[in-house]
Amino acid sequence: MLPDGARLAAREINAWRGDRHILRDVSFDVRSGEFLKITGPNGVGKTTLLRVVCGLLPAESGEVSWRDRPVQGASDEFHAEMAYLGHLNSLKADLTARENLRFLAGLRQALSDSDVDAALDRVGILSRGDLPARSLSAGQKRRLALARLLLSGAALWILDEPVTNLDTAGIALVEDLIREHVERGGLALAAAHQRLLDDAPMLRRLELQ
Repeated sequence: MLPDGARLAAREINAWRGDRHILRDVSFDVRSGEFLKITGPNGVGKTTLLRVVCGLLPAESGEVSWRDRPVQGASDEFHAEMAYLGHLNSLKADLTARENLRFLAGLRQALSDSDVDAALDRVGILSRGDLPARSLSAGQKRRLALARLLLSGAALWILDEPVTNLDTAGIALVEDLIREHVERGGLALAAAHQRLLDDAPMLRRLELQ
């Protein structure tokens, strides 16, 4: 089980993209055991909101808090408990699947071979573990990026279109991984335009317009 009592809140977030006011007074509150799905048309600001929450983009105004503390004043603690999966998989093409996991997840903690193999097996690419990432299919690369989440130990998952390049089985895998994470006491945010845990009791929704 993950540490309980986690809470992520955003209050009246405003952000601009060039001369366009893309996020206007956006607020949400998500806690341990919940999954927040962010929806809306393309270009409405879903990715921008996630990047603001992660601290990758500044907000014009508003506040993001983690465990009831402003992220701006406790960024080290926040980032130690957060894992981000963006549009890109952030893999090193010349490293094998196993080496990628040791490098990327190992920045947080020491990983045993059995930890790495268990994560690869969970996402269905254990047999590809010794292949360089460049030789994996688009769907396998996405699965490898998902394996990194499993090894992160993070309470908070922030996911930008997590089912990109995945087939029906891959989408079901993402749903299972999010469900298991949340049931262990984690919390997750995802920007998604497809169905994703739409009937799950843990689901919260935020629609951007």
